[in-house]
Amino acid sequence: MARSEPKTLESLLPRVLARLAGESGRGHALAPVWASVVGANLARHTSPHALYGTTLVVAVEGEAWAQSLEAESASLCEQLNARLGPGTVTALTFRVQPR
Repeated sequence: MARSEPKTLESLLPRVLARLAGESGRGHALAPVWASVVGANLARHTSPHALYGTTLVVAVEGEAWAQSLEAESASLCEQLNARLGPGTVTALTFRVQPR
């Protein structure tokens, strides 16, 4: 049996977090991945809240953040799946939850 190259923790962590979020329904586990996708500024105003199946619910500070992110949903899903694995997130839902 051929052995594959060892994987780094950095490459494995997003998929482990996705599995935890999927099993628990709690999207908070995806916070590091979300921050790497949206950047530090957006991560200060948004956070993954729950993962229901393949729908990621994201808490946002206001309606303006929700509208802005809604326009980028397809791109965000693509970037999340590049880190978490194909088909992990197929839809995003935004909920206004002031901090």
